[in-house]
Amino acid sequence: MNETLSGGNRELIHLRRFRYLALAASTVTYLLIVMGGVVRVTGSGLGCPDWPLCHGQVIPPPRLDAWLEYLHRLFASLTSPLILLAALTAWRRFRSIRLIFRPLLLAVALLFIEIALGAVTVLQELPPLIVAVHLGVALTIFAMLLTATVTAFHRCQEPAAADRLVFQEPFARLSLWTLAGVFAVLISGAVVAGSGATAVCAGWPLCNGFLFPTNPLAWIHMLHRFIVAAASVLVILLVVRAWRAHSDHTVILPAATLSAALFFAQAYIGALKTSLGYPVLLLAMHVATAAAVWAALVVTAVQTGLSPQIAEAEQKTLKTHVSTWQRIRDLLSMTRPVVTLLLLVTAFGGLVLGSGGWPAPGLTVWTLLGGALAAGGAQAVNQYVDRDIDLLMKRTAKRPIPSGRLKPAQGLAWGLLLCTLSVFILAGLVNGLAALLTLAGILYYVVIYTLLLKRTSVQNIVIGGGAGAMAPVVGWAAATGRLGLPALYLFLVVFMWTPPHFWALALVRFQDYSRAGVPMMPVVRGEQVTRAQILWYSLGLLVITFLPTLFGMMGLLYLAVAVLLGLFLLYAVWKVWKLGGNQNAWRLYRVSSMYLAFLFMAMMLDVLV
Repeated sequence: MNETLSGGNRELIHLRRFRYLALAASTVTYLLIVMGGVVRVTGSGLGCPDWPLCHGQVIPPPRLDAWLEYLHRLFASLTSPLILLAALTAWRRFRSIRLIFRPLLLAVALLFIEIALGAVTVLQELPPLIVAVHLGVALTIFAMLLTATVTAFHRCQEPAAADRLVFQEPFARLSLWTLAGVFAVLISGAVVAGSGATAVCAGWPLCNGFLFPTNPLAWIHMLHRFIVAAASVLVILLVVRAWRAHSDHTVILPAATLSAALFFAQAYIGALKTSLGYPVLLLAMHVATAAAVWAALVVTAVQTGLSPQIAEAEQKTLKTHVSTWQRIRDLLSMTRPVVTLLLLVTAFGGLVLGSGGWPAPGLTVWTLLGGALAAGGAQAVNQYVDRDIDLLMKRTAKRPIPSGRLKPAQGLAWGLLLCTLSVFILAGLVNGLAALLTLAGILYYVVIYTLLLKRTSVQNIVIGGGAGAMAPVVGWAAATGRLGLPALYLFLVVFMWTPPHFWALALVRFQDYSRAGVPMMPVVRGEQVTRAQILWYSLGLLVITFLPTLFGMMGLLYLAVAVLLGLFLLYAVWKVWKLGGNQNAWRLYRVSSMYLAFLFMAMMLDVLV
C-alpha cells in the first residue's frame, strides 16, 4: 500500500514537471506553424530553392525571402529535438498514461513525415496539394502535442481521472464537429495561398462583385469562404452552448470563448487584408490567428473529452438563472471603468501629442476603443487570478467573482475576449505598432505584475507600473506609427507616478494586504519607510515633469500648469510624510489621480493652443 502510494506520488511529481516540457513543445510548434505560414504568404517559400542548404550556402544571401525561409528552417531544427525529448520522457515515465504517451509517439512519427514533406515542398517549388498536406500534418502534430499537454495538466489536478476521451454528450460532439470544420477552413486556406488564388477576389464577401465567379482560381477562393461561413455557424453554437452549459469550467469556457473570438477576428482580418491590398502585417496575423484558433479548439475538445461529469454539469448549470442586467453590471465592473478611464486620458494625451493637434476622429475612436478593451480585459484577467486574495480583503470582497455573482471561468473568458478584440481592432484599424505595444502591455500586467510580482516582491508596484505606463505610448504610436523620445517621456511620467499613487492606497488598506499576504511596501517595510519612498518618488516625478520645457518639447503653458499641479501634489505628499494617518493617505490617493489626469490635459492644451 505504502509502496503504491509512493510510486503514485513519484509519478505525480514527474508529471508536474513534464507538463511544462509538453507545454514548451506545443508553444514552439505553434510558433513554427506561424513562421511557416508567414513564409508562405510572403512568397518566401522559394527564398532558398535547395534543401537543406540555401543557395548552396550554410548562411543565406542578404535577401529578405532567403532569410525568412532560412530562419523557418532553423527554428524547425530547434523544434524537433524538443518534441523528441517530450516523447522520450513520456516513454520513460508515462507509458501507462495512454493519452500522453500515444499522442507524443504519433507526433514523432508525423514529425519525420513533415520533414520529408518540407523538403519535397521546396524541391517541387510549392505544389498546392503538397503545401496543404504539409500544413495538415503540422496541425495534426500540434494537436497531438496539445492533447498530451492538456492531459498532463488535467492529471495533475485529478490524478485518478480516466485515461480516455469520451464524446457522448451533445457539447462534446459539437466540439469535434467544430474542430473538423476549422481544420477544413485552414486546409482550404492553404490551398488558396498555394494555388495563387489569394488576390484573385477583390472585395468581401463577394468576389469581384459576384457570389458565384467563373474563374477557376476565384472559385477556389470562394469555396474557402463558403467553408468559413459553415464553420462560423459551428463556432457560434459552440460558444453559446459553452456559456449556457459550462460557465463553471475554467478550461472549457475560456478556451471556447477564445476560439470564437479568434475565429471571427481571423475572418475580420481576412476581409480587411482583401480590402487593403494584402499588407504583410495582416497576412502574418491571419496565419497566426488561424493556428491559435486551432489550438483553442483542440484544448476545448480534449478537455471536454476528459470530463466524464459533463452531462451532470450541463444539467446543473442550465437550471441556474442569473438576471441579465446583473450579469451585465458584473461584467462591466470587472473592467474597473474608473481605472480604465484614467488610462484612456493618458492614451488620448499621447494621441494628441503624437498628432501635433486634434487627431482624426476615426483614429481617436478606434485607438480609445482598443485601449479601453485592453485595459478592461487585463483587469478582468487580473481579478480572475486574484480571486482568492480578493476574498480576504474588504476593498475587493464584493467584486463579482469573490462575491459569487460571477463564476471564475466567466471572468477569465470575459477578460480574454476583451484583450483579443483590443489587439485586432488596433491592428486592423490603427497600426501594427500600436497593437503590438497593447499586447505587450496586457502581457506585462497579467504575467509580470499579476502572476510573477504581486505576491512575491515588495517592488511589485514599482516594476508593475510599466504596464499602465504603456497607455500613452500606445496613443503616441497610434498617431505616429513609431516610437521616439516624447513617447519615452510619457512612459516615465506614468511609471514614476504609479508607486506613490498605489502606496498611498496600501497605507489605507494595510490590514487588507497583510491579511491577504500581499507583500506591499507598508506590509514588508513598514509605514515610515513607505511614507519616505512616496516622498522620494514624488520628487522624482516632479523633476521629470519639468524636463520637457527645458528640452523644448513643451511650452510655457504646460510648465506653468505642471508647477501648480506639482505643488498641489507635493503638499498632499508632505502631509503623508510628515503627519501620516489614513485620512492623509486617502487624500493623496485621490489627489494623485486628479494630478495625472490634469497633467496630461495640460500637455494636450500646450499642443492645441
